[in-house]
Amino acid sequence: MRERNRLDRAISAYRNLENQVNDSLGLIELAEAEGDKAMVADAENSLLALRPTAEAMKLESMLSGEADANDAYLEIHAGAGGTESQDWAEMLLRMYSRWAERHGHKIEYLEESEGEEAGIKSATIHVKGENAYGWLKTESGVHRLVRISPFDSNARRHTSFASVGVFPVIDDRIEIDIQEKDVRIDVYRASGAGGQHVNKTESAVRITHLPTGIVVQCQNDRSQHKNRSQAWAMLRARLYEAEMRKREEQAAVENAAKSDIGWGHQIRSYVLQPYQLVKDLRTGVESHAPQDVLDGELDSFMAASLAQRIGEGPATEVGDLE
Repeated sequence: MRERNRLDRAISAYRNLENQVNDSLGLIELAEAEGDKAMVADAENSLLALRPTAEAMKLESMLSGEADANDAYLEIHAGAGGTESQDWAEMLLRMYSRWAERHGHKIEYLEESEGEEAGIKSATIHVKGENAYGWLKTESGVHRLVRISPFDSNARRHTSFASVGVFPVIDDRIEIDIQEKDVRIDVYRASGAGGQHVNKTESAVRITHLPTGIVVQCQNDRSQHKNRSQAWAMLRARLYEAEMRKREEQAAVENAAKSDIGWGHQIRSYVLQPYQLVKDLRTGVESHAPQDVLDGELDSFMAASLAQRIGEGPATEVGDLE
């Protein structure tokens, strides 16, 4: 039913746009025949007003991958650099949380490991919403921050790195065969920020898939049973995503990016000083309002990455509507 409703909305939206375009073109043809310039101008304005809708639909059409419509797991890991990178990792967590809120998605925090002084060492969230994975999947990689450090008494400029990994939440129809001998399960005490997030019993669960080295962990619930179930679901998602990457022949590139959170592997740079710039190193898309980006305005970067992945750019001419 979810797939049927998604297709029904897409088809209805396309037919509605098609009807509006045809109506405007018909009106222009009639107005030109009668020499009514005012009516021609009104019809052309109506046609131009459809452009944002058409471009939005074009972007949605890019989300046609096998798991694009699914929810997503998003992991963030601080790179080398201690407090600086850990603070940057927390800024990225806030950025993606804000992006999700802007799109009406819900977020569930599955794991969060605090830094010694500030920020986080790592975090995993579950982003729930239509096409969450389709939009977020191009965010996997290393993100670089350049700024005057708030933790440096000499106010020197620092460069920090953090990695982002995105994986689809897969449903029970997709079977992922995992042998028990291939996993190691550890239980430990949660290390959250206090209150209900900290347990005095060993309720947190970590699962390591030995053949691939993939590690997942969950500590958001007091129940070890629920955390274990969630960790298994995350592991299945990670293995499924790894297989999809093999099909796309990108496993080597992405694994290299995850193995070294530093120079040479970043996908995007965020510069706060000495100038203001966010630049995607894959597509060349830039923003001179980094604070807006850090508040969740990521759609232009995601759209460009999606367009690049399928080998086409966004519509730039009104004629593209026809």
